[in-house]
Amino acid sequence: MTTSEFVKRRPGAHPDFFAAEAAGLRWLGAAGAPVVQVLEVSAGHITLERVASAAPTPVAAEDFGAALARMHDAGAFEFGSPPAGFAGQLFIGSRAMPSEPRPTWGEFYAAQRVLAFVDVAVSAGNLTHSDAEDTRAACELIASGHFDDGEPAARIHGDLWSGNVMWTPKGVVMIDPAAHGGHRETDLAMLALFGCPEFEAVIDGYQSAHRLRVGWQDRIPLHQLHPLAVHAAGHGPGYGTELGRAARSTLELAA
Repeated sequence: MTTSEFVKRRPGAHPDFFAAEAAGLRWLGAAGAPVVQVLEVSAGHITLERVASAAPTPVAAEDFGAALARMHDAGAFEFGSPPAGFAGQLFIGSRAMPSEPRPTWGEFYAAQRVLAFVDVAVSAGNLTHSDAEDTRAACELIASGHFDDGEPAARIHGDLWSGNVMWTPKGVVMIDPAAHGGHRETDLAMLALFGCPEFEAVIDGYQSAHRLRVGWQDRIPLHQLHPLAVHAAGHGPGYGTELGRAARSTLELAA
């Protein structure tokens, strides 16, 4: 390893763990997205280009937002589609994530990005039965197609919290994707959930390249159901409480 490389290892990792990360980075990069370069990958490790750190700036944030919009616009075959050419297991963080392509967003999102983690969260003691029932009710509404808007599947990062947005002297570089075909607003909602620096500038840059549908801010809780469900499955009851709140906010959107 040289000072220009960064190696990640995970003893006992699933054989697809690093391959999925590499495939996601390459797929997003093929759309012109600013992602860390993959230098080498095997079942036991991934070697990435080492990137320098810098302070966030409005200019870098706007550039990132515009690049994110173009990446989304590059599209995917269907909702839930894995990165092109990859047929293995997908992950979000260290947790396995379903990948069964569906023609409509609501059907895919409810089953594979929210409900897939609800029972685990309940069993872990992180999600109350009441909040779980509200989440299932929200998912029933979502799966019915109530929020489907006719947009094709976007090419999304899938785990775009602030820790996976690296600010460098050359601008933002994204790392650690859970890339798949999804809805563009899901990436933006995850940025909002975990407090991305210069978020308003990111949105300004995004809208300069692709205008978001009216009401996208109101739909943030809908698109935060996924990351909150994942975190409720393994990171404590606080996330379960927030998942229940997001589920009720989602139900209120249809009221």
